[in-house]
Amino acid sequence: MALDLDTDGIHQLLDDGVRDKVYPGAVWAVGDNHGTTAAGATGVLDPERPGELMQHDTVFDIASLTKILAVWSTIGCLVEDGTLHLDQPLGDFWPEVAGHPLAQVTARQLLTHTAGVPLRANLKNLYGTDPHSIRAGVLREAAHRPPGEAVEYTDRAALILGYLAEYLSGQSLDTLASSRVWQPLGMTQTRFGPLPADMARRCGPTELDDTTATHLKGTAHDFSARLLNGVSGIAGTFSVVDDLAAFLRYLLAPDASAATPGFGPAWIKESLRIHTGHLTPPRGLFWHPAPETTPETDDIWVHYGFTGTGMWISPTKNRWAVLLTNKLYYTRDREPLTHTRNTFRTLAFA
Repeated sequence: MALDLDTDGIHQLLDDGVRDKVYPGAVWAVGDNHGTTAAGATGVLDPERPGELMQHDTVFDIASLTKILAVWSTIGCLVEDGTLHLDQPLGDFWPEVAGHPLAQVTARQLLTHTAGVPLRANLKNLYGTDPHSIRAGVLREAAHRPPGEAVEYTDRAALILGYLAEYLSGQSLDTLASSRVWQPLGMTQTRFGPLPADMARRCGPTELDDTTATHLKGTAHDFSARLLNGVSGIAGTFSVVDDLAAFLRYLLAPDASAATPGFGPAWIKESLRIHTGHLTPPRGLFWHPAPETTPETDDIWVHYGFTGTGMWISPTKNRWAVLLTNKLYYTRDREPLTHTRNTFRTLAFA
């Protein structure tokens, strides 16, 4: 694999992104079921301190990659141990949603963004700042549309599934993810924030916080995560490239790994296929086909994080890739990073 990887092209692409201020810096890796075959870092940790370069152990706010590392993975654990059945209406076994619109929704519909739950919304404006009131409000909210009618990405799906995982396991989401997934895989630098001081020093800063006039560093950018004390199914996780590499390597070779997280080949295979039928855009279980690709011909699946992170995997090609940036330091505009992401994927999976 290393012989046919255009590492010079990847280095040039990511260096150009630093030059053009798409992001202050980036860390990347590409590998297969045996491990990492190529990796690198470019740019600076913080433009205000140009002497501090991005390093292989830089910590990133991975934002929506939380949905994969903490929610998709723990839901997989609960499915494979028989605790959760994907197609059973939530109201059949979850008292908190009984008598409310979510009672008719299934976990599969939440995982495919076809549940019809409300789209993006300001939790604070709707439910206040108390975590218990937020949970009650989210689980009892009126539906946006009937379940199964359309594919509409919404952060609420992950928030609800996180609450579901907590209910079924009797553990908080951070404890569940750590004990069932991250610790078994040796992901020692993956955790929900806020980060302890030693990790925060290695963390790439994200958006400017108007309340402090400083860039967020070691505290989740996502406001909903901060509102929920740093732990939510939406976002809030921090990690490093080596931990994400360990996670993705396991997905390619779960039978060959010495690690024993609570989910295995059945959950991985089930997730990396289309579940949305004729609806568009096509979706797997929280994973989706990479832009400009098709599952049948390319088999490249992706998940992105709003802060500028992304990870890809292809069982057919026996390859995974990670790109971590803190592009949110400069802008919320997604377009500047789109070219970089798509070109990086093309180079990584050529």
